[in-house]
Amino acid sequence: MDKKYQLFINGKWVDALSGKTFKSINPATGEVNAVVAEAGAEDVDLAVKAARQAFESGPWANMAPGDRGRLLYKVAQALWEKADMLATIESTDNGLPINETKHIAMPAMIDVLEFYAGLANKVQGATLASPSDRLNYTLKEPIGVIGAIVPWNFPLMLTMWKLAPALAAGNTIVIKPAEQTPVSILEMVKIFHEVGIPDGVINVVPGYGSVAGEALSSHSDIDKIAFTGSTNTGRLIMQSASKNLKPVSLELGGKSPNIVFDDANLENAVNGSMFGIFFAQGQVCASGTRLFVQESIYDKFMDSFVNKIQSIRVGNPLDQLTQMGPQVSQQQLEQIQRYVAVGLEQGANLVTGGERNLKAGNGYYFTPTVFDNVTNEMTIAREEIFGPVISVIRFKDEEDALRKANDTIYGLAAGVWTNDIKRGHRMARGLKTGTVWVNTYSLLDSAAPFGGKKQSGFGRELGLEAMDMYTSTKHVWVDLNEQGLNWYGV
Repeated sequence: MDKKYQLFINGKWVDALSGKTFKSINPATGEVNAVVAEAGAEDVDLAVKAARQAFESGPWANMAPGDRGRLLYKVAQALWEKADMLATIESTDNGLPINETKHIAMPAMIDVLEFYAGLANKVQGATLASPSDRLNYTLKEPIGVIGAIVPWNFPLMLTMWKLAPALAAGNTIVIKPAEQTPVSILEMVKIFHEVGIPDGVINVVPGYGSVAGEALSSHSDIDKIAFTGSTNTGRLIMQSASKNLKPVSLELGGKSPNIVFDDANLENAVNGSMFGIFFAQGQVCASGTRLFVQESIYDKFMDSFVNKIQSIRVGNPLDQLTQMGPQVSQQQLEQIQRYVAVGLEQGANLVTGGERNLKAGNGYYFTPTVFDNVTNEMTIAREEIFGPVISVIRFKDEEDALRKANDTIYGLAAGVWTNDIKRGHRMARGLKTGTVWVNTYSLLDSAAPFGGKKQSGFGRELGLEAMDMYTSTKHVWVDLNEQGLNWYGV
């Protein structure tokens, strides 16, 4: 029997007011994974009201920052205890191989919560340098009710990127999961509630972006919207939030360059470039989808690269031996197929892959795919495919690499492979992205800020910088002049 999940509003599990539900599909099988309550605008309004009440009054509003941090740390310890269970649920929900959820996504998610739990009592204002007749200082205060709209590629981890700093700063939150992957988030929130997070602090409203997402981003009583997802959807969210002049942070798409110089450690560059594109089936905003290889080592690099790619094991995400699982949905699979067809039409050379993997099962499996003879002008080198498809491009020298790498509307991340430390630093300065990895790719640290430039969005998640997105600065002026203010002399 299919699992059934309700909305989570004000500490209660409730059906949608309309009674509507939708099906969450297991991408490994194409079968129904769960039936989930479908939130409408009225449900979102109830969730926002619950979050507002919890922010303005009650135990959360009155909780000391240190106590808030200890409670969040207690949740983190409970998450560690159930990490394997959550990993299995996440892999079933979105198709990530179990080794990636168990050993990468879950530890990274919990580490983020521990990081921000430790910051809860370290949010500080400043005393300003002022003349002796006044005292000026600032207060860093929580913004209020946060609306978080999260994607389907790493549901738990990317939800925590918003949830942890928001709660550590004293905000409350309403989360809208992606309609493809609501289950793991609902299971995680159960743990928060069991540990003792007060009612109304966290609310979850699964549903469709055009209804629940629009209702959340345009709601007049939401104080800030945090979104991770596609650039096109980010534009729509900005438009909705602008109706009420709400601040927005956006972590959007990418077409990230990964640059291999001829002095790089070839084996490391090959392995890192594989991880950079095929991790999570290529469904990563920062994937190294444009692989730039210096002409002098191009053939040698490609021989090793392609041979290793052809040995990648595609299959059931719950199998410990699987290295690449299914795409998240039939829609995503078809999008990848369309881009492969466009690449062929525009003259790119299909080296390996390029087709649905029917041997892996009935799910939405695709083969690891490599195109070469790609130019930066081709569609597959300019648009985000969000799948296991890489475009390999030759370059001559440092100047050529920088020019081609920066020739994109995106600016999320980049990789550089070189044993020349000066070149590595020069490239890091010259690349117009929010993150540059040198001799590695796609790694994250809770203490390191992550975000993009250009049409990859704005704002920074993770690190100390994320706390700035969930706090506001208030200036206080205290008059110390015994005469007071008597501008008009009366």
